[in-house]
Amino acid sequence: MFHFCTYFDKNYLTKGLTLFKSLKKHSDSFRLYVLCMDDETHQFIQALEEQYSELIAIALKDLEAWDDELLAAKKNRSQIEYYFTLSPILPLYVFNLFNDIDIVTYLDADLYFYSNPRQIYDELGKKSILIIEHRFTEVLKKFEKNGRFNVQYQSFRNDKQGVACLERWRMQCLEWCRDRPENGKYADQGYLNEWPDRYDKLVVSQLKGAGAAPWNIAQYEIEINNDGVTVDDRLLVFYHFHSVRKLFNLVYTTEFGVYKLNKKQKNLILLYKKYLLELEKVFFEFKVENIAPASQEIRYNKYQLLLLIKYILKRNLFLKP
Repeated sequence: MFHFCTYFDKNYLTKGLTLFKSLKKHSDSFRLYVLCMDDETHQFIQALEEQYSELIAIALKDLEAWDDELLAAKKNRSQIEYYFTLSPILPLYVFNLFNDIDIVTYLDADLYFYSNPRQIYDELGKKSILIIEHRFTEVLKKFEKNGRFNVQYQSFRNDKQGVACLERWRMQCLEWCRDRPENGKYADQGYLNEWPDRYDKLVVSQLKGAGAAPWNIAQYEIEINNDGVTVDDRLLVFYHFHSVRKLFNLVYTTEFGVYKLNKKQKNLILLYKKYLLELEKVFFEFKVENIAPASQEIRYNKYQLLLLIKYILKRNLFLKP
């Protein structure tokens, strides 16, 4: 059985549930432990536990009660910085709750699986830690200041080295976890740069289909057919739909301009539009609007028109899935 964990609030609920549906489609047996960042999300996921045995809701207050240093950190950083701080603590908490778990894998909520994650677990083998590089394209090398690795998918074994890695990372994030580059650090992920030299039981994934994302997808050849999605003829395991946001109705932003992506790449556009369609399906299937109307993703004011013009000029807009 695969044991995954993630965290999100009500504004990311649709993405988190879309991730869950993709896991159900491609994983034979798994659990997804969801750290719920607000009461509404916790109640929502709890209500789904009766229908979906794979979902396990975790209340933020319970995690904070377990790690009493969290509340002190919460006072000296922004909300997103606090969320980053939780990245190493959530897997430790899952190990504490269920000490019979051998491996726990952290997932960002905006991932979507296209095939069985088994091949990534096979790559981990009997090692203790698995992480994935950004693999920036040449035109995006400037982003390397944010870290060689992306905190999007990480596996930790419940052994001496896996737990030691998490505990050291926890202390680092509690001490400093800012949403800016500083002295080789950046949020929760800059700390990963030293891991390959520090941990001899660490695997840096070599699977092109693991960690495909807007910052690296331009260097791959995408094919989409009835058998699934491939990148450079390798099966796509998951894609990281970073920066996809719903503005209103069927209007989404993609940040293609930021990542120098070409909207003429038909298969890339199709990949995104299929994901947007899945978001729409989940939004209505689970009645997410009851706690998180689409308009909450970006709060508009009198400058709404100017914001839309900005997105259009930068080629960051999909008008419909």
